[in-house]
Amino acid sequence: MSVNRNWIPQRLTPYLFLLPALFILVLTVFWPALQAFYLSFHRIEDITFSQPPQWVGLDNFQKLQNDSVFWKTLGNTLIYLVGVVPVLAIVPLGLAILVNQKLRVINWFRAAYYTPVVISTVVAGIAWRWLYAENGLLNQLLQYFHLSKEGIPWLTSPNLALFSVMAVTVWKGLGYYMVIYLAGLQSIPADVYEAAAIDGSDGIRKHWDITVPLMKPYIALVAIISAISATKVFDEVQVMTQGQPLNSSKTIVYYLYEQVFPNLEYSYACTIGLVLFLLILGLSIVRLLVSKQGGGALP
Repeated sequence: MSVNRNWIPQRLTPYLFLLPALFILVLTVFWPALQAFYLSFHRIEDITFSQPPQWVGLDNFQKLQNDSVFWKTLGNTLIYLVGVVPVLAIVPLGLAILVNQKLRVINWFRAAYYTPVVISTVVAGIAWRWLYAENGLLNQLLQYFHLSKEGIPWLTSPNLALFSVMAVTVWKGLGYYMVIYLAGLQSIPADVYEAAAIDGSDGIRKHWDITVPLMKPYIALVAIISAISATKVFDEVQVMTQGQPLNSSKTIVYYLYEQVFPNLEYSYACTIGLVLFLLILGLSIVRLLVSKQGGGALP
């Protein structure tokens, strides 16, 4: 029985090509994640790390359980999910259907819808903060049309601040998810719509009968991606409200940031990060399950 001497080198060659990327991935992702998991069960007495962390067991988790601000931020994050995901899963599909038409100026419409995506989140946050200001454009328009006498406290009201920030996230995400839907729409053969038209399904009805069923894998993909992005939102909160007023717009990622830098509570921040990791892991598992059910149709 002859043995192929080149069998082992052939099997090892792909892994050798992966080694540089795997090394960087371990160094920048997996090792810090393991350190964060380790520190969540310890307390750091010296921020210079000149002394080893002290084992405290589940004290950080008990502190987390009794932390009303943490539960407030977790609730805000869930509200963010519920408010942002349905909009970003439905509205971009409508925009994709509109820009999928064969018109001479359709490229201009596509560029206009996609422009917010390429704008920096910091720049967008600053611009919207000016729009939301007491004497900003939105309040001036409301006063001009006699819809409000004193304007609306968009960013200073505990009942409106979070939703005002959510509007910016939606505005920036519409074009990105529209492109995903547009790729899916252009993969649908025109013969399908022609056959549906013969059966009497035309106009708006054809999108309900043909487009929506065929786009279900893409809708699920957009829903999961937008949910993960909404869970990790930070820039908009940092630029526009800093989590105020009364922690009404503070998300779990921003609360983690506060524990690290102003408060220097590294161990407690790692504990919050562990909860965030489990939340995102759950959404990622859902994403994988949806991909398998879609039969590989998802991009």
